Amino acid sequence: MNFKELYSFDLDEEKEVEKTHTRKNKKTGEETTVTKKVTEKVPIKIKLKRPSRRELEDAELEYSVEMSRCVKRGILTKAMLYKKYSDTGGVWSEDDAKDYGKLYKEIFDIQNDYARLETVEKKTVKQKEKLEKIKTQLAETRRKIVDAESAMHSLFDHTADIKAQNRLLLWYTLMLTHIQREDDEEPVAYFNGEDFDQKLEDYYLKEDEPSDLYEAVVKKVTTILAFWFFNQASSPDEFNKLIEDMEKGDL
Repeated sequence: MNFKELYSFDLDEEKEVEKTHTRKNKKTGEETTVTKKVTEKVPIKIKLKRPSRRELEDAELEYSVEMSRCVKRGILTKAMLYKKYSDTGGVWSEDDAKDYGKLYKEIFDIQNDYARLETVEKKTVKQKEKLEKIKTQLAETRRKIVDAESAMHSLFDHTADIKAQNRLLLWYTLMLTHIQREDDEEPVAYFNGEDFDQKLEDYYLKEDEPSDLYEAVVKKVTTILAFWFFNQASSPDEFNKLIEDMEKGDL
């Protein structure tokens, strides 16, 4: 298994184990062995796989499919919403709508460029410099989008873009999350199934009867992957700082 790690963190899992105790009768000297089942916490490691180039393309396809599905259902895209409000004398002009559409396409292209370059194992100095340049471009473009959306934030939560984006992040969560217990030689997929659709069914099953472990895994994994996707974080220090802030309640 060719597993390249994006990030990993530790959790505790409750496990039922058998404990054996030997008791000695003080009067007769006879020893009695008693075995009982007890629940104890055992350490496990959650590992996020660094997506391959093929997996990045599959994720992009899932985004596009969900976007198309939403539009067919009559759900507006952000660009369509902009145009609707500009045509009816809302907060945007036609030029505002066009500029916004360009920004959203630009940030998606930048994120894809970064993700593809990040998969290169041994980067040249020039590639490292390009990564830093892309990070700067990403931050600037995101700031422009936030400024543009601030007036209509609640409406954008229900656009096709956001629904497709959420589907994309769900894809990453289901396909990249792995678990490694003490007896495992290698990490294994946390969600059961051979493909996204099968893993999605397992995700729904886990959602219907969530365990403490499941809730802890999903909470951290979704936060980490969203941080990775939107900020293109890739170093352990960046992820560690995120986890630290999350546990302190600063997020």
